[in-house]
Amino acid sequence: MIGRLRGTLAEKQPPHLIIDVNGLGYELEVPMTTLYRLPKLGEPVTLHTHLVVREDAHLLYGFFEKRERELFRELIRLNGVGPKLALALMSGLEADELVRCVQSQDAAVLVRVPGVGKKTAERLLVELKDRFKAWETSPAMFTLVSDGPLPASVAPSAEADAISALVSLGYKPQEASKAIASIEGKAGMSSEELIRRSLKGMIVK
Repeated sequence: MIGRLRGTLAEKQPPHLIIDVNGLGYELEVPMTTLYRLPKLGEPVTLHTHLVVREDAHLLYGFFEKRERELFRELIRLNGVGPKLALALMSGLEADELVRCVQSQDAAVLVRVPGVGKKTAERLLVELKDRFKAWETSPAMFTLVSDGPLPASVAPSAEADAISALVSLGYKPQEASKAIASIEGKAGMSSEELIRRSLKGMIVK
């Protein structure tokens, strides 16, 4: 099991990354909440990881904090929740928002996540309620992502990268394009900022 990687951020194509560890490039997929907090290309980075072994591939997932990885592991233990849906849930909702959603049994928020219907949302809320009891009383539960400027560099293909990332999370291309187009004052924004704002508009309403 690969539990942690420390190296240089070599490539970033949301939601995929490549981290160079002593000349060996590890490809990872990360939730958007981790993507927002990454350093610039060429800078050092440490991510906590989870390896999924399938017959046709070994898939590595990265998380900025251990708590995010724990949440991912809790989600993929649920019936009908694979890594893709778990990342979509974690990308659309901050960890503390997901916990509050479970506490209040708010299915309306979950159904805005691609791949989650009403019945699935209701089932997830019931199953997660017991699993999250220990998390609710934990001090310093989560670190929130700031709404302020992000340290990522702005690329000419920021909008295309943002749309591609949203599609990879399960949104239809038309939905992704519309969400990005609706962002006001988006000129010069990084792909991470575009993704963050569009997800906030589509899910956390």
